Amino acid sequence: MVLKLYGFPASTCTNRVRIVLAEKGLEAEFHPIDLSKGEQKAESYVNDLHPFGKVPVLQDTETGVQIFESRAITQYLSSKYSGQGTTLSPPESDLKAWALYQQAPYFDPLVSQISFEKVFKPRKGLGPTDEARVQVLFSQLTPTLEGYERILSKQKYLAGDQVTLADLAHLPYGVFVEQFGFADLLPKYPHVQKWWEELKARESWKKIAA
Repeated sequence: MVLKLYGFPASTCTNRVRIVLAEKGLEAEFHPIDLSKGEQKAESYVNDLHPFGKVPVLQDTETGVQIFESRAITQYLSSKYSGQGTTLSPPESDLKAWALYQQAPYFDPLVSQISFEKVFKPRKGLGPTDEARVQVLFSQLTPTLEGYERILSKQKYLAGDQVTLADLAHLPYGVFVEQFGFADLLPKYPHVQKWWEELKARESWKKIAA
């Protein structure tokens, strides 16, 4: 078995896949795609790997499967290697758990926009950070964190008492925006804060963050 992961080391979506690989105890050949140089837009890349010119892409040479989009990749890994490492998939019948995994429109769309405003917008020369918009986006996280607090006051993880993809998928973007104010919100939600600190303490994340 040879798994090949095409991605960018600082990419939140790439790291979402790397967390799951670590949880499953899987090794993958890492093929770096330098986003700063536009390698994801190269003709060979969009023709052969990702038609939309993004990262990550996973190739499984054992099955011949090639798949893109980080959530699709992590679902594939969780399903194909279900008997290995941490069991990460909630039951297919648990629609609430899968909805939380997709996180739309609860978490990722907001924190990704915060990331854009604070880092990528100035870096790309698209103007200065709109701090007022950042504060609006953080305020829009309030209902999400309130909902998570209700869930986590009754169980250890979002989908029950076992960690799943629904939990781990929050780490890359969540950790990225901690420095911009996300960490300051957590003390208001003690169950969320406990959940968050325990996720960051997992060996899979420490391996990625090292």
